[in-house]
Amino acid sequence: MRVITGSARGRRLGELKGQETRPTTGKVKEGVFSALQFDLEGRRVLDLFAGTGQMGIEALSRGAKSCVFVDRRKDAAQLVRDNLSACGLSDAAQVFCADAMGYLTSLRTQFDLIFLDPPYADDVLERAIAHIARFDILAPRGIIVAECPVDKVLPALSAPYRIHREYRYGKIKVTVYHRDGEAEA
Repeated sequence: MRVITGSARGRRLGELKGQETRPTTGKVKEGVFSALQFDLEGRRVLDLFAGTGQMGIEALSRGAKSCVFVDRRKDAAQLVRDNLSACGLSDAAQVFCADAMGYLTSLRTQFDLIFLDPPYADDVLERAIAHIARFDILAPRGIIVAECPVDKVLPALSAPYRIHREYRYGKIKVTVYHRDGEAEA
């Protein structure tokens, strides 16, 4: 697993041992960042189920202003720190070892881009999306990128949120939500 492009291009990222963490495949990551390529510069990013941190690290490498990484596993949080250090991106990042829903509940800030790739087995993705919309955690003109199994139906949200597009990569689906509205100057 490597950083595709930007300031950390080609850097190899460490991975967690075992089957508990399922890193985003290279094909999916390339597709996501191809779709986001003009929406990264200067953005504040949240990588909520960080795992290895590869999505947030890729965003930072491509010009995002900052990224907050959250994962409930101590070994994952440490791996994210190690990967950030190896890529020279630690100064633009914060890493929290915390439960995702607990972290969302405590937030008092907004993000421009949120990556959601939780374990597929439960309904935490749907709960996270609903919470983000209910408490306006996504900034105006912000983007949520949610990864799930292709057969999972994700919720439609009421305005100003909307499903912008869905992409399919074999057994994986990526749903991109946009939040309408004017960004603050």
